[in-house]
Amino acid sequence: MVLKISSQNIIGFSFQTNATCIKSLLSATCRVTLAKRETVTLIVTTTSDPASINPAAALLAMPGWTAGPILPPDMKSFVNKQTRVIQHDGSIVKENDLDSRWDEAASIAVDEVIFLSRHTAVSNRPALTVHPIGVLHLKEGESPPQGGKPGWAALTSPRIGPWLRLLKKMAEAHSLVPEFEITLEGTHHGPITSKPTMFLENGSTEEYWKRQDAAQVMALLMWEGLGLGGGEAVGDWNSETGKRKVLLGIGGGHYAPRHMDVVLKDDVWVGHLLSGYSLPMEEPKPGEKHIGGTWRQSIQAAFEATIASFPGGEIVAHLDHKSFKGWQKKAITEFLAEQNINVGKPNDFT
Repeated sequence: MVLKISSQNIIGFSFQTNATCIKSLLSATCRVTLAKRETVTLIVTTTSDPASINPAAALLAMPGWTAGPILPPDMKSFVNKQTRVIQHDGSIVKENDLDSRWDEAASIAVDEVIFLSRHTAVSNRPALTVHPIGVLHLKEGESPPQGGKPGWAALTSPRIGPWLRLLKKMAEAHSLVPEFEITLEGTHHGPITSKPTMFLENGSTEEYWKRQDAAQVMALLMWEGLGLGGGEAVGDWNSETGKRKVLLGIGGGHYAPRHMDVVLKDDVWVGHLLSGYSLPMEEPKPGEKHIGGTWRQSIQAAFEATIASFPGGEIVAHLDHKSFKGWQKKAITEFLAEQNINVGKPNDFT
């Protein structure tokens, strides 16, 4: 290449080439190696809750753990491979932004968050539960009673479905079933996070929050599910292998029984689960067509968070039809069609 500068200060280029040079350039290959940034799974526990600290203690009693950095102001952490456990003494549903706070303090990015918590229920029935989080149905300005923020849905952990099935097998193997119910819960409460998140809960009374056998099963779930024992981790999402359909649950009770029937089948992925209370619908007056309430907001937030959690996945809404009145089901199915959200039957997920 020859550089020429004219009297008008215009720079021009001319090229002098030969066949050997061109052949060499055409046959050359360029290899660029991009270093992948280290990421970790963050497990969050609180000393104020026996159903939270006991599974964490059982997990930390397993091999390989070392002390980690302090997360300001005074949260202890523990390290094992690509997993970090942090321990605080506040409310598990109101300690916000722990994933981004860890990123900043430890200079290692969090790629998922798992919270350990107690579960409460009016029935007081013993239960081990798994669920996504968010407060999708509240209006701007309303105060969430259990953390989060109005209209918000966390990214959902792809592990929810696979870990529910693994938890059921482990609970059966350790004779917790049928005493304990193994179940999903609908999307509810905080805290605010920005990475894929799920809650693991033990309930439903103080007697069961303190059960060491239940704590041990939860610890084994995390140990095996995250591959800490040397096996393959369970529930890593990859849209290029296996099934790509992701269930978006709409309707039904808090424990999502119709959705559970589908999710307990192998290879079903789970996004947000909208129970009836997350779909407030105001029946129109005679002669009116508009159906008020924040149900549209809930569905849209749930869909957007689910699709962001499963890149390349096919999000399919699964309705608990019997939980809706005719006018409710009609409004919801019409809205789903407007939003180009596919609706599936149980057999569509097999």
